[in-house]
Amino acid sequence: MSQPHLLTDEQMRRFISHGYLILQTDFPADFHTALSQRIVDVMTKEGNPGNNILPRVPEIREVFQNPVITGALTSVLGPNYLMHPHRHCHFTLPGRKTQSWHKDSYWGHAKVRNHHQWWAMIFYYNHAVDEELGPSGIMPGTQYYNNRTGDESEQDIHMAGKAGTFALIHYDLWHRGGANLSADRTRSMLKFQFVRMARPTVPTWDHSGTPWQVMNGDSPPNQHESIWQHQWRWLGGKGGSRPHANGNLGHAVDALRQGAKRQRLQAADELGMLGEAAADAIPDLVRALADDYEPVALNAAYALAGMGEPAVNALLNALSGDHKDAIRNAGYGLAAIGAPAIAGLTEQLTHPEEQTRGYAAFALGEIGLAQEADPTTTTAALAALTRDPSEWVRRNTVEALGTLELAGNHTAQEVAVTALRDALQDSDGQVRFTTGLSLARIGRPAAAAVPALTQALQDENRYVRANAVDALRRIDTQEAQSALVDYLLSTRWCYSTTPESTF
Repeated sequence: MSQPHLLTDEQMRRFISHGYLILQTDFPADFHTALSQRIVDVMTKEGNPGNNILPRVPEIREVFQNPVITGALTSVLGPNYLMHPHRHCHFTLPGRKTQSWHKDSYWGHAKVRNHHQWWAMIFYYNHAVDEELGPSGIMPGTQYYNNRTGDESEQDIHMAGKAGTFALIHYDLWHRGGANLSADRTRSMLKFQFVRMARPTVPTWDHSGTPWQVMNGDSPPNQHESIWQHQWRWLGGKGGSRPHANGNLGHAVDALRQGAKRQRLQAADELGMLGEAAADAIPDLVRALADDYEPVALNAAYALAGMGEPAVNALLNALSGDHKDAIRNAGYGLAAIGAPAIAGLTEQLTHPEEQTRGYAAFALGEIGLAQEADPTTTTAALAALTRDPSEWVRRNTVEALGTLELAGNHTAQEVAVTALRDALQDSDGQVRFTTGLSLARIGRPAAAAVPALTQALQDENRYVRANAVDALRRIDTQEAQSALVDYLLSTRWCYSTTPESTF
């Protein structure tokens, strides 16, 4: 396979701020003609194969081995990213109406959405799509928003383009399918999802070594420099560094207290860029975590994160408060602060309110424990939370256990693997399939879970089975290989077997 075509610094800045890039592969025209005809034949004769689109149309493998696509995914997810088992071909007939704006769910389930780049999607056009065919709509810069802001109606981008056009998308970007206004043409679009397997330690794009460049007008409608710069540092493996800039503290605080939403948005962002120099604004920023305009609240969360340790207690108090949105935003702020928040977050794992426990677990997973001298206490507290009465808390907890980065601490690692092994028996399907993903992220040190993963290959939930396959592949012991081969031999797919050709 050709070397991946990695993204440039400019492309990475645009992806971080806008939440997407539209790129182009270089396949010859006859490749797309044949691929499109194969998709039409399958869809019209057999119906949509859903997640089985890849084995049913094996030519799609070539699409996702293209160096432009592998380079884009490597740049934002790291070189060992995983293709998620949910794959879909959106096949749109004439007369299909415009979809509602939405973020994709986690296959019918819910969890805290990651601001850090743990997930990505590819929207791929195997034929030319014009406005009449209803190209996908993308809402720039909305990947960090939990809700629609209500003022984005004029901001969407229509993803029209020739065959081979694709969008690299942050998983949580707001998007929708367009209306097919043609009289007799179908539109097909391949939507595949991908997962980061380890937190970044160095830049994995074509990084020149230059620092982040302020967007200066080439940005989405809302200004989030403090968020974007944090994501840039995180993706470059430098999550601990903080912003330092000059500004008028008093003016920004006044605007945050009394300004219209645009003024509050800018003020919170400016305070974020001041870093620890804006510590006097902590009470005002904490109040802004509950701002009714979510972009302001997010800027406030990252402004507090930019202050580091002086803001930890204020964010922990908000995390244990009673305002649902402020609790969520405090979780994001604590996740961005990093190591100084670990002790306080560990204490919050036993809080009586499930929102607080769940966001505390989420934040710990985002921070990781690689730099902790003794991560056993926090790991054990998270392990205990896998038995929490709230399935939402358990979902976030088992994901956190897979991203703690415990390599080198065998005691803590054993605690995490034991808890995850047991969680494969959870009554909730999402807990089980996220557990499988976490064991895949841990890899070979999760060998003690192989018997439980082997049993999970018979789970009723397709994503539990699929993640168990990936976990066994990455654990890669002889026992794991044997279980994996036995399973794949009994479930293998013959792409040329169809209702018209059964043998």
